[in-house]
Amino acid sequence: MHIHSYTQLIEAALAQPEPQRLLFVFARAELPVGHTGKQKQDFEQGLGGTLSPVLCVDKLPDEVQDFAALVTESEHTNTHWDITFVAALPGRGGFAPSVDEAVQPLHLMMNKINSGRIGDFLAFDRQGNLLNLLPG
Repeated sequence: MHIHSYTQLIEAALAQPEPQRLLFVFARAELPVGHTGKQKQDFEQGLGGTLSPVLCVDKLPDEVQDFAALVTESEHTNTHWDITFVAALPGRGGFAPSVDEAVQPLHLMMNKINSGRIGDFLAFDRQGNLLNLLPG
């Protein structure tokens, strides 16, 4: 299944044979430590930089059907973010994973993002646009 929008993500999660819990890691774009002048110039033009996780949350698909509502909820944390990475955690036996079961996968997501391994996740900007962050 190819997902091209946040709405399609929610529809796909709701259509799975087992209930899903969605995992969100919000990240901020930053200049890398020890950046060069060229890196700073590129960053100021919206290119390059690093993505640092700043916030994470897990939600059932029916709790976040509207991307704008997700953004509004995140604003209550007063934590700036530029991109949210999303993954789905499948349930078992007709039950969605619990909040407690989502903790370790969220930590794993943050570790992967910190090390630049983002290929397993969907990424959306603050306007809900699906991003392609992979080269090529």
